[in-house]
Amino acid sequence: MAVLEANFFSSCLKRTVTMMVILPVDKFSSYDEGLGKVKPFKTIYLLHGLLGDHRDWLDNGAIRRLAEDHDLAVIMPSGENAFYVDSSGFGHDYGEFIGKELVQMSRRMFPLSHKREDTFIAGLSMGGYGAVRNGFKYLKTFSYIGSFSGALHFFETARESPFGASDSYIDRKKAEKSDLNPKVCLDKLLKSAKGDKSLYPHVYLSCGEEDDLMEANVIYRDYLKQKGIDVKWHTMPGGHEWDVWRAEIRNFIDFLPLGQAKAGIGSGNVK
Repeated sequence: MAVLEANFFSSCLKRTVTMMVILPVDKFSSYDEGLGKVKPFKTIYLLHGLLGDHRDWLDNGAIRRLAEDHDLAVIMPSGENAFYVDSSGFGHDYGEFIGKELVQMSRRMFPLSHKREDTFIAGLSMGGYGAVRNGFKYLKTFSYIGSFSGALHFFETARESPFGASDSYIDRKKAEKSDLNPKVCLDKLLKSAKGDKSLYPHVYLSCGEEDDLMEANVIYRDYLKQKGIDVKWHTMPGGHEWDVWRAEIRNFIDFLPLGQAKAGIGSGNVK
């Protein structure tokens, strides 16, 4: 398993940006001559939450072993408290960065599958919102969406996030009718799909039972079901915390169409 920190210039953000990358490229089997051939990897674009960075899932989320066990590439960018959406100003196109540029650049750098059915997006809290919003907006790129304790409260309730000061991040009054609202992105998807359900992404939503964001997530879950979207819903004891998110990333990966992983061991299994 290779764990890499990669820097590249982003045209969307007008600066050099950093991403963490996990690639299970070194799995060894006694049946191979050496390392064997590497086929393009199925890939999760995994987004952190507010106040976090590109290392959060690696340091706190136990994602390395999951990637190794499932032959899954993981791309982890930094969202810089911007909620993974485009905003006014120079170099603030975070939505386009996540939905287009990051995917294109990572595929150019690494042996990743270019197929929609092999490309997934997920995140926690702010990253859960970013995954839902960009997963629907860029429907031709992502086939599965995962949101864990997603910060969907901007549009679903008047309740603040666990960190407060919601309107300092997104002006909900201005954004409600724009594609910053995941409901608007979904409605645009349904209109463009013209009834072709093969274009509908599969969605995994989850939330801790003591999380203040539970109400907003339940409302959004019901909206997705009403619109005919395939939704898997899961709750568990806990609040807005890593104990919940570590469990839910495992559940989300089990939800994905990954197939059988290659037998063997890699550097992640060496003691």
